[in-house]
Amino acid sequence: MFPVLILSAYVADRGLRCSQNKTASEVEIGLVHVKIVIPVNIFAMRYFSFKLARDPAMSEDEVAQAMASEIAKGRPKPSGWYRVNATRMLTGGHKMTPSTKKGVQLESPGVSQHGDGVANGAVSSARDSVLHSKKAVVEFTAATCTVLENEGYVRIGVKRTGDLSKEIKIGIETIDGTAEATVDYKPVKQIITFGPEETTKEIFIDIVDDDVWEPDEFFYVRLFHHTLGSTEDDVTIGKLGINQVTIVNDDEPGKLEFNKPSYVIKESSNAASLEINRVHGADGEVAVTWKTHDMTARTQIEYAGGEGKVVFKHGETSKIISIEIFGIKDKQNEPNFQVELLNPTGCAEIGKISKTVVTLINDEEFDNMLKRIASKTKKNLDGLKLDAGSWRDQFVSALNVNGGHLEDATSVDYILHFITFFWKVLFACLPPPSMGGGWPTFLSSLLMIGLLTAIVSDLASIFGCLVGLSDYITAITFVAMGTSMPDTFASKSAAINEKWADSSIGNINGSNSVNVFLGLGLPWLLACVYWKAQGKEFHHPTGTLGLSVTIFTVGAILLIIMLVARRQFPIFGKAELGGPKTFKYLTGMIALVMWVLYVIVSSLQAQGYIDAF
Repeated sequence: MFPVLILSAYVADRGLRCSQNKTASEVEIGLVHVKIVIPVNIFAMRYFSFKLARDPAMSEDEVAQAMASEIAKGRPKPSGWYRVNATRMLTGGHKMTPSTKKGVQLESPGVSQHGDGVANGAVSSARDSVLHSKKAVVEFTAATCTVLENEGYVRIGVKRTGDLSKEIKIGIETIDGTAEATVDYKPVKQIITFGPEETTKEIFIDIVDDDVWEPDEFFYVRLFHHTLGSTEDDVTIGKLGINQVTIVNDDEPGKLEFNKPSYVIKESSNAASLEINRVHGADGEVAVTWKTHDMTARTQIEYAGGEGKVVFKHGETSKIISIEIFGIKDKQNEPNFQVELLNPTGCAEIGKISKTVVTLINDEEFDNMLKRIASKTKKNLDGLKLDAGSWRDQFVSALNVNGGHLEDATSVDYILHFITFFWKVLFACLPPPSMGGGWPTFLSSLLMIGLLTAIVSDLASIFGCLVGLSDYITAITFVAMGTSMPDTFASKSAAINEKWADSSIGNINGSNSVNVFLGLGLPWLLACVYWKAQGKEFHHPTGTLGLSVTIFTVGAILLIIMLVARRQFPIFGKAELGGPKTFKYLTGMIALVMWVLYVIVSSLQAQGYIDAF
């Protein structure tokens, strides 16, 4: 039966009986060719790097580590991967799943490709994703705000992202622009406090209302680290650390114009944000139409062109329009396009800056950063390989906790490492898999496993003799649990991380099938050949095998029925694993009780307390 098992496993592994959908792709970034098969495209990696460029509290190493973790999760893994990883976890070895820094999390933007590589919908998807920081990041909710002079006060929002676990303090103060403190507004300088898990605060600044007409004026509000506040190790001031407050005279409908005649946008920005201002009045509701015109940039190639309408409600003085940027096709040029304001309503007029030109430029620093992150990501993934490249790598991994990655090691890893230190160093003496196509490793490993099996078998027999237990009881308890423990952890890990149950079931069935077919079949075959050569027949008493096999078979049938019921009935969640908490624990307890009954009944018969056959 063992050759039949190997042949059927090979047929399934090669996919000879079914077709497979290939969804992975190679990632090639600039001059750095990263041979990584991953279910993610270039736009996702560009998005993560773009988010890094906007987050002052993140490092390239942290993003590369998080990226490697995401890629590792998406890679298809053979059943052996989970067994090796489980063994390393039980021995304090180098884990093959990279851990990210606390608080660092990458969420895929779910971008898609359109046509010849244009990111269709990438920007809108990206806006819904978050790159979290390990520090508390405090900033204003907007870069500017506007207030009518007669409103009496302006409300400014301050937000906190990143680490929300503890209380933090940050300073806030006003600075004169064209508006003067005490004459146009009342100055503020204070400390604001964010409690644990608190994410937003509002501050109010009084505006001085007078009867004198004057043009629109502005002042600034800034965040700063104060000696009485939190240190820079705990709090980082984000990109929006300064807010410009404009005080508007509201007696006229105003004029509508762009805030500047030209914009220079990096192609990594994903979108061009253009500001339309309402100046010299903010009375009533007005609207204006904007429309793009191709220059050297082409609509739907380098950018998403079109037109739209912007509505200003009474008192509103600033609006932002966003135009998606697809990137530069011809890297030798810097394409540009024009946006024009047309058809104002509500008695408003078009101001001086009725048109603005948007120029797209190459982001050389962004591209270099992308290459560095790709290189570091590849390095992190290389450290997750199953095999070592040399004897040196094997000894470094064996002699160090977590394979030398001490920053990710836990206290449990240290304990397990010292318990298994001798065996790890012993097996590091075997030839590395890179030698001879792996055959020296395979053969020497079989020899060492056979030697250790003989030692463990003798130790189990001696232990049973000392405590008065038969070899049969020690075999179905201590020996069985010791050899099955890695399979248990490997199957659990596979069940959690894999979409399908193939790895979990294949790992358990494969391990036990090899134990039965090869572990029993090969010794029986050798014994039969030996005794036949002696002119005799080989006989071995069944002992308590009859009852043991009967109990096991009954238990297995009952568990299969339970799995079928879990799949079929909604009360179980229509899934073999997981589902509603009550039935999840109930079915798990049933399986555990069956194992306990099997051990108890088989042990009682082995000790002669019951005689079923």
